[in-house]
Amino acid sequence: MNYQQTLYWMFAQLPMYQQQGASAYKKDLTNTLLLAKHLGNPERTVKCIHVAGTNGKGSTSSMIASVLQEAGYKVGLYTSPHLKDFRERIKINGIEISEDFVVGFIADNQSFFEENQLSFFEMTVGLAFDYFAKSKVDVAVIEVGMGGRLDSTNIITPLVSVITNIGFDHTQFLGNTLEAIAYEKAGIIKPNVPVVIGEYTNETKPVFVAKAKECASQLYFASDLVKEDYPCGLLGDYQFHNKKTVVQAIEVLKSHFNISETNLKSGLLHVVKNTGLLGRWQQIHSNPKVICDTAHNGHGLKIVLNQIQNENFERLHFVLGVVNDKDLDIILPLFPKNANYFFCKPNVSRGLDAKILHQKAADYGLKGKVCDSVSEAYASALQVSKEKDFIYIGGSTFVVAEIL
Repeated sequence: MNYQQTLYWMFAQLPMYQQQGASAYKKDLTNTLLLAKHLGNPERTVKCIHVAGTNGKGSTSSMIASVLQEAGYKVGLYTSPHLKDFRERIKINGIEISEDFVVGFIADNQSFFEENQLSFFEMTVGLAFDYFAKSKVDVAVIEVGMGGRLDSTNIITPLVSVITNIGFDHTQFLGNTLEAIAYEKAGIIKPNVPVVIGEYTNETKPVFVAKAKECASQLYFASDLVKEDYPCGLLGDYQFHNKKTVVQAIEVLKSHFNISETNLKSGLLHVVKNTGLLGRWQQIHSNPKVICDTAHNGHGLKIVLNQIQNENFERLHFVLGVVNDKDLDIILPLFPKNANYFFCKPNVSRGLDAKILHQKAADYGLKGKVCDSVSEAYASALQVSKEKDFIYIGGSTFVVAEIL
């Protein structure tokens, strides 16, 4: 198989949360552990940093990787999902894994994958660890896919565990209280491994304290400990807390790596250049100003929508699409009524029909037109906009992916 055929096999033949939702979620780590053993346990040969949380995992992981790159280290970065190409998920010093390595890995292990019915995510985690081990990285930053306790990445013993924040997302898997979700995320805390918490609430703090005590892990609450706000190449307001999380994590990592204050500042400033991170308050057009952002749950959207209100514009337009398991009663009330909406369906099987989104949005006083695709919605928004207007594209990672 060539690269495109390999990807087609990975995406089409195996369960994948991105396409299917609930049916792709595995309830334990049996398959991942089986795969790791089959590969010779590459995860044991790589120093790792583990990053979980409801929002900000990708940004936080990328900032940590960028700082370590600035300090001169060879840094692996594993994130999900991708926006344009699968290879975005696995990088070393900002350079994506080669097509040849992906093709070779699948070809070498395909019969094992089929025999044991491994999921897309399990295979990809195995691929990342195999690649990082063979490439002899100095350290790898590993972003959790979903949750933590049962996530396929949770077979590592990292140098530090990082949990950015807790909000309501994927509640059908992780629970519908903040305490329950915090419990799942806290599952990445390992015995005697320090843990950095980005943001906490009255509900989540006791969960982290109890788990850290059980594991005899040193616990750091970044929001209480970090006072300085550093300039950053990521411009979303929500990065305020993510930066504090990164600064505290780097402080912990100084016992393992030689990292200067200059490395920290440069890493934060050059994160987009160093890691290629996309879709975080990213401006893609001027006059009118167009911003796209991957925020997709109440916790993240609330901050983004507040930031929009601080912009100067004449009229406000939204290109909006979501997936079909999104709790619209939580997110739609957050959106402004005095805006013009272009409703669309992201081109994945989990995408919610734009007509349904339009009808539901009307219940909350949001008015606009239904479009046949994300690209048509964006074109329509540009067509009716004047130079001093503002267009926001979002609601789902997949909507942003189709525009970038």
